[in-house]
Amino acid sequence: MAIPSIIDSARLERIEFSNDEIARYSRHLIMPEVTLEGQKRLKAASVLCIGTGGLGSPIALYLAAAGIGRMGLVDGDTVDFSNLQRQILHGTKDVGRKKLNSAKDRIREINPNVQVDLYDTFFNAENARQIAEPYDIIIDGTDNFPTRYCSNDVAVFLKKPNIYGSIFRFDGQCTVFAPCLGGPCYRCMFPEPPPPGMVPSCAEGGVLGVLPGIIGVMQAIEAVKLIIGIGEPLIGRMIAFDALKMKFREFRLRRDPKCPVCSDNPTITELIDYDQFCGIPEAKAAEEAEAHVPHISVQELKAKLDRGDAFKLIDVREPYEWDICRIPGATLIPLGQLAARMSELDSADEIVLQCKSGARSARALMLLQEAGFGKLTNVEGGILAWADHIDPSVPKY
Repeated sequence: MAIPSIIDSARLERIEFSNDEIARYSRHLIMPEVTLEGQKRLKAASVLCIGTGGLGSPIALYLAAAGIGRMGLVDGDTVDFSNLQRQILHGTKDVGRKKLNSAKDRIREINPNVQVDLYDTFFNAENARQIAEPYDIIIDGTDNFPTRYCSNDVAVFLKKPNIYGSIFRFDGQCTVFAPCLGGPCYRCMFPEPPPPGMVPSCAEGGVLGVLPGIIGVMQAIEAVKLIIGIGEPLIGRMIAFDALKMKFREFRLRRDPKCPVCSDNPTITELIDYDQFCGIPEAKAAEEAEAHVPHISVQELKAKLDRGDAFKLIDVREPYEWDICRIPGATLIPLGQLAARMSELDSADEIVLQCKSGARSARALMLLQEAGFGKLTNVEGGILAWADHIDPSVPKY
């Protein structure tokens, strides 16, 4: 069912439009569902977009074009070549720049009437309330669990809608978490985060470049609907999108009467350490343990290859990564197959393990150690370090 606009009508009295703005928004103004009053609500509204990446790009671009009066952008990252396949706020010339700076430039090109506030930081418990408080709507365009829980909790505490989107490979989801409007919050669905490493990130599993365009635009549509007060917002409903099958599915979401944040008797009433809550310190400890396995540099590996030393170089990446690039002389045994293929290896041989960055090969080394292999080393930095220091012709991905 439709809900009233979240923008108080009293705020519209001071909103005026120039002739240029009337022309800019003319296709809105002639829609009976929008009209001049609806456009005034858009100009009176303020939206906080957390992240200016895959989801944040279409969110920011379309809300700016629609005439949002004030937009806050939160991001502490810089533009990388790997971003350009999907993060359309940024271009090739922006590689190496702060994402906030290229995002602001692009938004100003789209609509110079939008006030753009920049927060060159990552959204966390220390700054979330201060950053989010001035805005009417919070839109989560991030891809990590600490920020998702943080944005959810601060939205509940400040009684603001939180428009959620997530993407992975070919699948996406979108909903509006808004206990302030009678719906559930993120914790009603996921009271606890998954164990660290259980859900791969886009950097680990990939994402179809056009997918965030679909989900991000859906998030932007939900913001417009809430601001103008039209249609049926995705409160208590989640849309799941399968790009391969081009299918949308709708799921009903209900408030959890025992939700630790939005129930009548919450057990969490203030922002917490979200890294700790999501197990990030434990994951870092595991990474540090992996970092202490016996290792060699890519320069040492190159010297061994040049000398013709007797050893086995095992690449534990996936076949599709192997097809992109490889180190000469390596043998492919993906990490997931290593336990079943140990018989192909001789424990008397010296074995050097390698992956993309060194993390998976470190896990492979520990797996082989447990099986009784002794002459093991890990290539520090993996094939990325090989591309940086040995062979620049090797593509980085």
